[in-house]
Order: sequence, then structure tokens, then C-alpha cells
Amino acid sequence: MINLNTCTVFVVCILTTVFVYWLLIYFKYRSKFNGKIPSLPMVPIMGSGHIIKTPQDMYRKFLEYRYKNNSKLQWTMFGFEGFLLVMDAKLIEVILTSSKILNKSHSYTYLHNWLGTGLLTSTGNKWKKHRKIITPAFHFKILEDFIPSFDTASDVLVDVLKKEIGKPSTNIFPYITLCMLDSICESAMGTTVNAQKDADSLYVRSVKQMCRIIVERTLSPMGQFNSTYQFTKNYKLEREAVTVLHNYTYSVIKSKKEELSELNGDTENYDVDEIGMKRRRAFLDLLLEYSKDEQNRLSDENIREEVDTFMFEGHDTTAAAISFCVYLLSKNRDCQEKAFAEIKEIFGDDKNRKPTQKDLQDMKYLELVLKESLRLFPSVPFYARELTEDLKYGELIIPKGTTMLLLAYIMQLDPEYFPNPKQFNPERFVNNTEINTFSYVPFSAGPRNCIGQKFAMLSMKSTISKILKNYDLFPVDHEMEISSETVLTSKNGVKVQIRKRIW
Repeated sequence: MINLNTCTVFVVCILTTVFVYWLLIYFKYRSKFNGKIPSLPMVPIMGSGHIIKTPQDMYRKFLEYRYKNNSKLQWTMFGFEGFLLVMDAKLIEVILTSSKILNKSHSYTYLHNWLGTGLLTSTGNKWKKHRKIITPAFHFKILEDFIPSFDTASDVLVDVLKKEIGKPSTNIFPYITLCMLDSICESAMGTTVNAQKDADSLYVRSVKQMCRIIVERTLSPMGQFNSTYQFTKNYKLEREAVTVLHNYTYSVIKSKKEELSELNGDTENYDVDEIGMKRRRAFLDLLLEYSKDEQNRLSDENIREEVDTFMFEGHDTTAAAISFCVYLLSKNRDCQEKAFAEIKEIFGDDKNRKPTQKDLQDMKYLELVLKESLRLFPSVPFYARELTEDLKYGELIIPKGTTMLLLAYIMQLDPEYFPNPKQFNPERFVNNTEINTFSYVPFSAGPRNCIGQKFAMLSMKSTISKILKNYDLFPVDHEMEISSETVLTSKNGVKVQIRKRIW
């Protein structure tokens, strides 16, 4: 039997080893950065975890210390990982345009159980191969096939919102999130999960579960290591959710392949449905089509990874962007009326006409509104890259292994880059040449920029224009509690008042 003294000595040895290991990492960064750039407050083992305990803290504290330390570069640690906080457009340009700094941070591995190593999380040759294969799926001619899916989902949204007309306040975010789930699911797989009519479906709950777990793992010491994560409650919940999500995607892949097999290679007939109408091609259809080429062959697992990645990246980001845009239009009634006037000019007397790609492209002012909304509330508030070798930037040597957090949301509120940064002013984007390309990165930039940004812009325009066709948006007395999660969100909702619009 092990006596108490032996156990005590063992625990003390373990704790001492952990403490010494943390100190070694701490002094490595301190020797590189001290005196050159400031740091956030830190304590042993936790790093800055004592002041940043929640996603809301992350948003507030990074912004607070940007001005408290008066520096666009700062460093910190969370647990045993060193971070360089980057809010400087020049360094962001160096990072995002580099052909060597392509690896995402360690926290992206928390997505592997769900997304595998799809386009978002993969590196090296696999990433290059898949990027090359998938790029044609977002060609402007193919994007037209997705527009009916946007329109169908937003029709349901307009119908669901009828019950909110005239209420003092409506949290628009959950409605739009479910709408985007419907829209992206049909665009990605050609199927519908009816999220807006069945918000409690197993698939919808599993998507929400995974988004929550990923955020919590990032901030949890137990969640950061696979060896300890498996003893947490979230580990079991994640396995259950992933099983549901994978089974659904694989079942759709199997069904699609069976349809193609029955045609015996006659893919021309696949583009026409049973009543002779042109079939909507989903992202999955395109991947299966490209995979017929031996050089572009993708396994079912590869296809599942990319379809799930499209689902994950597509629904939350667009839902956040649309919600914040609707909120800003309610607060800035003059801008809302300009956007509505543009929409009315495009559709004339036929309010219910289905939008074409040209209609959406002609919404120039709405595009300015969206760009300004994404400046104030970028759906992806920061990007993370991990250095695989030392990086020299001026007199600074950033050591290998550093995770660089590119804080887009802070940089896009910097008065040096955007005069009167808190003012909602869509016209600032009329002349893009006055804006530093790398001070405004809502879709990232460089080799790993968002491959679906044109898809996202069409989707957002389609949904917002449909809302403005039917509803007049008014402000409510509501101060949002902004939080940096898988996407930027508000913990207490995104609230507006909805009234019926007279066309």
C-alpha cells in the first residue's frame, strides 16, 4: 500500500515539473520580446487565463490592452502556448502573403474529429491539392446554381418572422442562424434539414453542440490535451454529435453516388430532374463530378471532410454577418432606406420575383453596407497561424512554435486605418484605394483566404434583401455583449424591432 508521504512527494514532483516547464517556455518568449513589445498580465501555468476566462473576456481584454499598452503588437501565454497578438497591418501582410506561414494554430485540431483535415484544417500537399480541386466550385457561373437555395431558405425566414411583427424587441440571431443552416445544407449537400421548422432536430442540435464544445476546449486546460480531454463531459457529447453529423453526410454521399451509378455515366441527364426541370447542383455534386478525373480522385472520407467544412464555415459566419448587418440597418435608418430604394429599383413592381445573380450583383449599395458591417463586426474576429520556423520582423525575432493571433476586429477599429472608426459609414468603401488592403481582412487574404467569399456575399445579399423587401427594421434599447467564439457573436442576442414594410 502506498503511504501518504509517497503520494505527496509524487504530486509535488509532478507540479514542480509542470511549473519548471512553464517557466522555460515563459523565459523563451520573454528573452525574445521583453523590452521590444509589451505583454498582457500573466501568472504561472495559466498565463493570461486569470483575466481571460470566457470568450467575452477575450473580446474585451484584447481591445482594452491594445490601448492600455499602446501597442499593435503584444505577447502573452495561455497555458503552455505562446501567442503574439498582431494588430499591425504591415505584419499581417507579411503573415498572410507568406507561402511558408500556412499552418493553422493548435486549436484548429479541436475541429479534426468533426471536419477531419478538410480545406480549413489541412496543410501541405493535401491542402494544395484540395484547394486546386475545389476552387472551380466557386466560379461565378456555378454560383448561380446556389441562388435558388438562398431564396428558398429566406422565404421560410420571412414567413417565420411574421409572428414577431410589432413586438417591442426580437432577437434576430437564432432565426437567421437556422435560416443559414437550411441554406448551406441545401447548397452543400442538396438536401434539407428543415432547421427553421424543426430547430430541435438531431442534426441541428449536433451542429450547435459541436460549435459550443470547440469554444470551450480552447479555454479549458483539461480540453487542450487529448490525454485529459477524454475524461471530460464534452468528450462524450462530442463523440455523440460527431456520429450524428458524419452519418448524415455519409448517407447523402452514398445516395448521390447511387444516383450517378444508375445513370451509367450519363451525367447530362443528372442535371435534369424527373419532371424535366434543371436540377440544382450542390457542392457535393460538384465534388463527385470532379472526382471522376483520376488526378482529382477524392475518397468518400475526403468528400465528407470538405462537405462538413463547407457546412461549418458557411452557416455560422454568414448568420453572424447578416445578424449584425440587420442590427446596424435598424440603428441607421437613412442607410436602410437607401438599401431598400436600391432593391425596389431593381425589382420594380414585382416584389415577389425570384432574384437572379445579376440582381444580387446590382445591389451595389447593399454591398457597401455589408462591407462596413463586416468592418465593425467581422464574422471571424481573428485568425491564428503557427510558425514552423523563426520569423524576423524588423528588430523582432518571433520564435518557431509561436501562435500568432491576427486580431482583425481590433485592427478594423483602429483610427489610423479608419477615421471615426465607430461610425457606421458604408460610403467609406466607395473608394477602396484609400483603404490599406491588409487593415481590412474579413475574409482573410493571401493563399489561405476564404475560398467562398463570393458565395457568402451572394448569400448575404439574398437574405438581407428579402428581409428588407418585407420588413421595416427599427432600433431597440439594447447594448450587445460581444463575444469571440467560433464566430463573433452577442451573448445577449442581436435585437431589433420588426414592422411590416409597405412596398
